[in-house]
Amino acid sequence: MSDEPITLEIFSDYVCPWCYLGSGRVAKLEKEFDIKVKFVPFPLHPETPVDGMTLEELFGARGDMDMRKRRNAEMKERMNAEDLPYGDRTHTYNSRLAQELALWADTQPGGDKIHKLLFQAYFVTNRNLGDIDVLLDVVGEAGLDKIEARKVLEERRFSEQVDADWERARAYGITGVPTYVAKGYGVVGAQPVEVLEEFLEKIGAARK
Repeated sequence: MSDEPITLEIFSDYVCPWCYLGSGRVAKLEKEFDIKVKFVPFPLHPETPVDGMTLEELFGARGDMDMRKRRNAEMKERMNAEDLPYGDRTHTYNSRLAQELALWADTQPGGDKIHKLLFQAYFVTNRNLGDIDVLLDVVGEAGLDKIEARKVLEERRFSEQVDADWERARAYGITGVPTYVAKGYGVVGAQPVEVLEEFLEKIGAARK
């Protein structure tokens, strides 16, 4: 029997509020189970222009101001329950470069903290994740090499890997995120932590 920790792949996007919510629950799982968490890029709104678009433009009639405020208040309550900071976002942005950056960060010592920082850059301060300067600020917050990160982004070194991950999501039939995959099984949606615990126990993840 292998003593290697089970890899829990999380298909997600940094502009997905449910993915951000799920990240707080996954942090709890990491404290309880011997697992290796791997964030996998998913194209939630790949058509979003680089300069972004308002939520009203994105959601149409479902994005009117009053409804957006109600939904934001409801989401903030959920985030508070997970001890996650949450602001009042007004726009969505193209997250493609953020996904490429994250794959690079995962190859760097201590780079895994980039995921939390990217979520917060968007959901707490509503910053444009399609802007290289914004992304480099996040790199600095993570304590990573900003000069190297700029080269990675400008040369699009991880573009093919993001394409491959998007294609794998399509091959798996994933249409919504977050989706959790491990050992050939999957769970879809921002499930309660108890459901995720049951999932990990089902696939044989060891408790710490």
